[in-house]
Amino acid sequence: MRLKTLEIKGFKSFANDTVVHFGEDVIGIVGPNGSGKSNIVDAIRWVLGEQSSRELRLDSMSSVIFNGTKKRRPAPYASVTLTFENTKNLLPTEYQNVSITRMLYQSGDSEYKLNNVTCRLRDITSLFLDTGIGSNSYAIIALGMVDDILNDKENSRLKMLEQAAGISKYKIRKRETLLKLKNTDADLERVEDLLFEIDGNLKTLEQQARKARRYFEIKDQYKGFSIQLAGIRVGRLKERHKEIKNQLTQEEDRYRQFDVESTTLETQLEAEKKANLDKEKALSDRQRDLNALVGKIRN
Repeated sequence: MRLKTLEIKGFKSFANDTVVHFGEDVIGIVGPNGSGKSNIVDAIRWVLGEQSSRELRLDSMSSVIFNGTKKRRPAPYASVTLTFENTKNLLPTEYQNVSITRMLYQSGDSEYKLNNVTCRLRDITSLFLDTGIGSNSYAIIALGMVDDILNDKENSRLKMLEQAAGISKYKIRKRETLLKLKNTDADLERVEDLLFEIDGNLKTLEQQARKARRYFEIKDQYKGFSIQLAGIRVGRLKERHKEIKNQLTQEEDRYRQFDVESTTLETQLEAEKKANLDKEKALSDRQRDLNALVGKIRN
């Protein structure tokens, strides 16, 4: 695996697009003080995932973006891209050229890209885990690191030897595994708390379940009794309807009988009226004759 190019834009003092080619075995970048030589090392550490602004000689991470000058506007974002040749397949990927990119915007948003595909920092770290390349790797020697190694500050010699021997990756994996185990223990404790809470609520739920079962039993009994009561009421109503129907038939018969009798009486009445009219006529005639006789007698 060989470092091929370094592309920098808007990072610290690199306002313009800057591409550094590593086409030879030994590459030297020289310049006066303040020309930005150390910024190249910072750019490499930053794109590899450095999260400490102090290690990049900054007050805050947002300061990596070119802040502008009197004649130039501030850069909208900082971008650094590293490209490696993977001809020996040291990186676990099928690509012959592997590029990693880190971008930070003025809004505070950041993103990582692997061959121009958005990814996580963890993906990049896992990709370079077995290669000895990383933001805290001794493959990148920054200012002050030589003194730290000579003075063995914070076991720096041991860390360098572990990285050279390939032990550090196992320590990282061990630390990640221990962290996972710790999180698993925390999850188990949480599960135990949940089980305790569930056990506490289980009795209440069982009581509620018994009450619910009793409720449904009583409801079923009530439904059966309601059906029986409705059947009894329907039977009584049918009997009452039958009685009323019989009474209605009897009353209709009586009504028809009374109607016949009424018709007969009306016929007799008409006959009596006619006879009475005849008698009244005869009486009128006799009364007239009587009046005539009385007149004759008077005369």
